[in-house]
Amino acid sequence: MSAPVLAVENLQKSFAGFRAVDGVSFTVGSGEMVALIGPNGAGKTTVFNMINGQTPLDGGRVLLDGRDVTGAGPRALWQAGVARTFQITATFASMTVAENVTVALLPGTGSPASLRSSSLSSSSLAPAVPAHREAAMALLAEVGMKGGAERICGTLAYGDLKRVELAMALANRPRLLLMDEPTAGMAPGERGELITLVSRLARERGTAVLFTEHDMDIVFGHAGRILVMNRGQLIAAGAPADVRANPIVRDVYLGHG
Repeated sequence: MSAPVLAVENLQKSFAGFRAVDGVSFTVGSGEMVALIGPNGAGKTTVFNMINGQTPLDGGRVLLDGRDVTGAGPRALWQAGVARTFQITATFASMTVAENVTVALLPGTGSPASLRSSSLSSSSLAPAVPAHREAAMALLAEVGMKGGAERICGTLAYGDLKRVELAMALANRPRLLLMDEPTAGMAPGERGELITLVSRLARERGTAVLFTEHDMDIVFGHAGRILVMNRGQLIAAGAPADVRANPIVRDVYLGHG
């Protein structure tokens, strides 16, 4: 049996004596959509930051396709096939949609979210655009934004910005895609469209997707498996129907929603 794309083992993290993550272990397989949910302060963002190399671990391991990547930074993980989108979109507002995706395609840049917008402009990027035009347009076609390739990102509706950010995240053909509140700030009708798109692309590309989300309709309607955290620990994991029926989950989280 092949190794899962992502495996985290006994993750541990404390801040000033407070145990933010306490013995968390789980896996995410190829093409799988897994939701990580829980009350505010449960430790979800810390887990994401540990997987993505932004927060050092106090204990435990992170494995990508069976390879130990514990301690690797965001740039090294991006190059190894880990991508991430954020609750607040990370795009270059003064550049076109196609130019934004070109940034993500440039070799050696690392994660697009790690680049400083002050270091790039349309004029400085111009020489690289033709070489990456075909790849950029292909990515935009996948997310439904090919027709808006020449639009300035700063003029886009928020739902379209989310699609551009998704195209940028897909530029390195990630094995693992981490999505932090992917539908936050979107209109209700747009939320289902985006997460359906992500689910389809995950299956087609064999990408493992781990996402956090406060919209329970999105979670229970689109996640193949759900992980529930509370006070730094996993308190439940399983299929949506099993998690919804779990009395502990209903008591500490769903019962308050």
